[in-house]
Amino acid sequence: MKEIVKAGSVPEFYIGERCYIAELLNRAETPQVSVARARVLPGMTTELHTLEAAEIYVILEGEGEVEIGDDCREFVKPGDLAYIAEGRPQRITNTGPIDLIFLCICTPRFRPEIYQSLEGNR
Repeated sequence: MKEIVKAGSVPEFYIGERCYIAELLNRAETPQVSVARARVLPGMTTELHTLEAAEIYVILEGEGEVEIGDDCREFVKPGDLAYIAEGRPQRITNTGPIDLIFLCICTPRFRPEIYQSLEGNR
C-alpha cells in the first residue's frame, strides 16, 4: 500500500454528480475511511444525494453553498468544514468565480453502492 500520495499524482475524472474527483485514498485495506479531492466548476451544483456513510467536506479553494437536509444551508470558504451525517441529503454549489475545491472524507470508505441519487436521473 502506498503510504504517501503526492499532490498531482492521482488522476482526476468527471463523474455524474457534476464534479471532478481524484481518489486520494480509497482502498479495501482501509475500510474505515476514504479521502477524495472534489472540484466543482463555477456556477455548478452537485447532484442531490445521500450516502450510507458520514462525510466531511474540508474547503480548500473557492467558495460555495452547502445544503444538508432541509434545515442547513451555509456559505463556505477555504478552511471551513461541513459534517454530513449518514443518510442526510446533501449537495454543494460553487457560488464563486473560480473552481471550488474541497476534500471529501467518508467513514466508512466510499463505495459506489452506498451512493443514492435523489434526483431520479441516473
